[in-house]
Amino acid sequence: MINLTPEEREVGRDNYYSAVTAHDKVSRRDFLVRSIAAGGITAAGVGAMYFGYQRPNRPIRVCVIGTGDEGSVLMGAINPDYVQVTAICDIRPSSQHRAFHGDWSTDNTIKVRPGLMNVYNWKSEDEARRNVKVYSDWKEAVLDPNIDGVIIATPLFLHAEISVGAMKAGKHVLCEKLMAHNIAQCKLMARTADETGTFLSVGHQRHYSILYDNAVNLIRWGLLGEIHHIRAQWHRNNVPGKDSWALAVPGGEITDAGKRKDKIQDQLQAFMNRYDDPASSPKERLKLAKQIVQWQQLVLDKNVDAEKYGYINRDDVYADGRTRTALEEMVRWRLWDRTGGGLMAELGSHQLDAASIFISALSRKTGHHVHPLTVHAVGGRHVFPRDRDADDHVYCSFEFPGQGYDYNFDVGYKDTVNDYPSSSGVPSFDENNNKKIVVTYSSINGNGFGGYGEVVLGTKGTLVLDREKEVMLYPLAGTSYKARVKKKGSAAVLDTSASGDAAPAKTAEGNGPVSRGYREEIEHWAWCISTGDLRNQPRCNGSVALADAVIALTAKQAMANAKISGNNGFMQFQPGWFDVASNEIPEVTGKPAQDKFFDAERKNLGLS
Repeated sequence: MINLTPEEREVGRDNYYSAVTAHDKVSRRDFLVRSIAAGGITAAGVGAMYFGYQRPNRPIRVCVIGTGDEGSVLMGAINPDYVQVTAICDIRPSSQHRAFHGDWSTDNTIKVRPGLMNVYNWKSEDEARRNVKVYSDWKEAVLDPNIDGVIIATPLFLHAEISVGAMKAGKHVLCEKLMAHNIAQCKLMARTADETGTFLSVGHQRHYSILYDNAVNLIRWGLLGEIHHIRAQWHRNNVPGKDSWALAVPGGEITDAGKRKDKIQDQLQAFMNRYDDPASSPKERLKLAKQIVQWQQLVLDKNVDAEKYGYINRDDVYADGRTRTALEEMVRWRLWDRTGGGLMAELGSHQLDAASIFISALSRKTGHHVHPLTVHAVGGRHVFPRDRDADDHVYCSFEFPGQGYDYNFDVGYKDTVNDYPSSSGVPSFDENNNKKIVVTYSSINGNGFGGYGEVVLGTKGTLVLDREKEVMLYPLAGTSYKARVKKKGSAAVLDTSASGDAAPAKTAEGNGPVSRGYREEIEHWAWCISTGDLRNQPRCNGSVALADAVIALTAKQAMANAKISGNNGFMQFQPGWFDVASNEIPEVTGKPAQDKFFDAERKNLGLS
């Protein structure tokens, strides 16, 4: 995220662990110090204790709808004490296969997508299928009387339709982020949850990350002072020909040279050749056998009738006149505006959510979610050819209200003499009323330097969050200074001359991987359902997730406006956009147009 030497990173981690254990106000519960010091409990296993939920009396019965990449990650994070997967739903044979067996593409994918057989210790697929019913139509799945809720990890354009359909059928919903394809859909999802008395949770997992929550408490305790600026980025090495979003199409596709190339079939043959190679070890053959079966299922995906499930053929996509098939749209849904939301929805929504959480930590109102005031956003397709709608570069600058900001103060430039005159000619307003925090975000393809993470800069210190795996804390003196928490009156400060021991909490580093929050978000949702008490809402419920969607989709809208009208990509956020009960949305202006937009979405979602 930033250029730090190994020594500077070590200093930053040491400062963070020392601060976390310095006072129970920081860690929120002094159990963290005691449990880590006692050994055997890591940050990945204390979600219930930390966030204050409990194991249900019986596991919540769940159907996972969409068992592709993200759905498989969520299944891999399931705690069997909280959730029992009794059904899965997917239209692709390969995704159904991965749901049971895990993803053997690489050594890392099988760790994060281990499959249900691994999660529940089922010895064979036959045993797994005796416990798990398989659907291809979500409309049938949500009527299953043997499920209490659904976990939705489908392409973005299906989130609202399936969520609303499930809640109308009385099922609780955990839907992957981004919440929905547009803000009207988001609001209708939240309203449906209220009307049906169901629990709606949206998968912004940073709300359930102990690492991030501890960072929030450091900010709340005042160690950073007032926040000046937050810098966030997610840079990737994706380039044409090696793009994780442009997955291989089952059955192959026509190349620019006019020849049909089937990358899936070619990879399957490569696995088979290696399996037959006498030089391959028994261990290698065991893995290759699993890869061969997985790729055979990928080949079968070519038989899926994608049009039956809402995907379409288009002949106006490629410059060379090729047609984009419904099957290609299904596989590469992230590339198209009709089915996905591009970089802001898939990546930017995570980090702007984190920025909003950090800024909200300093709000004087408990539980108040601070919303941005303006966004200036630009983006474009600078690396990839005309094979997608999605931009491959986005750059955004958001203005958030700072501490003491007066919401009656008009956003925008003001001439302090002419707009705020006084008899002396000196500005007659309080400059503090116009305090703002600027959040910058960039996501680019073609160069992954810096990876992803956030840097929070305050008047007293700096917090660096790197890849959701570690946090580093620095005093203003610099990145090479060790600092400990010191009381200064009623406040806490980072002092480079103070001493202290970070060892008790630092031992957590060696006790396993840090949880990114997937496990905790599923556990908490299951616990909410088990209580039956709607006062126990998920930490990222409909109204919270709506705010995240407004931030991401408004930035996307600003970029689109700049391309269409040639303006500067500037938009001013309106309070009504963040209000679930209001029909105000950023997509269209004026009450008649907004009401008409809502009426169309209600009809599309079966609500009218």
